[in-house]
Amino acid sequence: MPPIKLTLNGKPWSVDADPDMPLLWAVREIAGKTGSKFGCGAAQCGACTMHVDGQPVRACSTPIGSIAGSKVTTIEGIEGKVARAVQDAWVKLDVVQCGYCQSGQIMSAVALLTDNAKPTDQDIDSAMSGNLCRCSTYVRIRAAIHEAAKALEI
Repeated sequence: MPPIKLTLNGKPWSVDADPDMPLLWAVREIAGKTGSKFGCGAAQCGACTMHVDGQPVRACSTPIGSIAGSKVTTIEGIEGKVARAVQDAWVKLDVVQCGYCQSGQIMSAVALLTDNAKPTDQDIDSAMSGNLCRCSTYVRIRAAIHEAAKALEI
């Protein structure tokens, strides 16, 4: 079986793995990028969210073979104006409580603000609906997304 080739955090990556191996495990166990977390294994909680070709996906249920040739970005690799605005807002508003879900929350927020620089509460709720937070910091997450959107206007 030939190696699976893709771009991981802006760098070419070739991985010898079963094509059915979930992206999450390939990235965590083989590439050593452990920022994205395993939560449920059923694409229901969002802790494993990564970007594939700029779109948020649940890495726990995405077979690595199905994304050969794609660009994958993990929490360790997000960068740019939107990512910085989201990260700064998260810190400013003290969003994180336990922190376990936050990599997935941030990845989803960055994807939202990349596509929609002025989201409404409904837009935010819709974009973030697949990300669960056991600490219930949803109000702070929404406020941080609005704060990041404001920072992007400047």
